[in-house]
Amino acid sequence: MARKPPVITARNADRYRLYLDSVQDPEHEIHILRRVYKDAFGKDPRTLREDFCGTAAICANWTEKGADKEAWGIDLDPEPLAWGALHNVSKLRPHQKSRVHLVEADVRSKAKQPVDVVAAQNFSFQIFKEREVLRDYFRHAYANLDTNGVFLLDMMGGPLCMEDNRVERRRCRGFTYIWEQEYYDPITHHTQFYIHFEFKDGTRLKRAFSYHWRMWTMAEVTELLTDAGFSAVEVYWMEDETTANGEPIYRRRKHGPADQCWLTYVVGVKRGRASKKSRG
Repeated sequence: MARKPPVITARNADRYRLYLDSVQDPEHEIHILRRVYKDAFGKDPRTLREDFCGTAAICANWTEKGADKEAWGIDLDPEPLAWGALHNVSKLRPHQKSRVHLVEADVRSKAKQPVDVVAAQNFSFQIFKEREVLRDYFRHAYANLDTNGVFLLDMMGGPLCMEDNRVERRRCRGFTYIWEQEYYDPITHHTQFYIHFEFKDGTRLKRAFSYHWRMWTMAEVTELLTDAGFSAVEVYWMEDETTANGEPIYRRRKHGPADQCWLTYVVGVKRGRASKKSRG
């Protein structure tokens, strides 16, 4: 008989595994990354740079999508990188492992080679709180793209994201995910968020992850992407409807509804001149 998985408690919990199981969906994220590139250029992307990559789950899954897929994961923190190498990259086949490159570095570092897609997900770019600093990061992202490429960010907003002491709970397999919004400053737009995990035995992994961000507005981000050199900025808005499988539907929009809480992908498009060969 197969052994039952051990009961998760605060004592034996692995916070990175819990994060991966409750927050990340690499298959969905890769689908979005491939979609926005195809929308812009009509073909499938090959190379990915995952900024703020943490455990590099997306990088690892990216290389499974084809022999031409290669990924770089960039993060300043060596701990999640080591976890990702052990739990995500190590499970790949040898030819896939060779196409994953984990780099302990600032996301504003220069890529060794340009890529088709740069991604900064899970709202991570909001760690940059000053306008010039964020514009500088966007310029580095632009420079790290190939002649034609896309830079993808995700964003959240709406009145519910501008409250103090707001807590959301979601049941997951074997634990409860808790998102706490401790405060929002309407003058600076600085916020403090925490992720906690609660278990069936009543124990809790408190403040497993902590985020002190600036809640940038959509208008600010799109303007700064344009300032950084992107020729177009597209917004993929998460609609209220879902697919038959329950997956969220994202549509490109020029204007959005004033939802109480909204989630979007913002895509900066870099277009270079087509080569003589591609022009026929």
